[in-house]
Amino acid sequence: MKALDTNILVRYYLQDDKTQGLIAYRVMEREPELFVAKTTLLELQWVLSSNRKAPFPHRQISKVIEHLRRLPNVTIEDYETVLMALESYRRGLDFADALHLAAARGCTAMLSFDDRRFVRRANRLKLKPRCEVPA
Repeated sequence: MKALDTNILVRYYLQDDKTQGLIAYRVMEREPELFVAKTTLLELQWVLSSNRKAPFPHRQISKVIEHLRRLPNVTIEDYETVLMALESYRRGLDFADALHLAAARGCTAMLSFDDRRFVRRANRLKLKPRCEVPA
């Protein structure tokens, strides 16, 4: 099994560089077993959403991750957690926050100082664990 770096996935989905895009396509189509880490997905979401030429909206990024999951030769690290995060992301949470929260699902609370928007939104969506700003 070979692990993918974010740049392979970016070239595969953006096809913004002809040479690297073709190579990335070949890798995705021909390699028998590929591994994608959660951190790679985090970077992929960030790159796609901040693309200067044509930023991907939430819905399209969700479709990219779903497409990647359906590829028969791709294994995504801790996919249960990624799936939970993806659902929260679709409901309006930032992907990184959603992934942090999903990874903490066995905890009683998620504490955050500075990200009050995250705390309010996660609690409004009734996500678990409950988010709190420590006093």
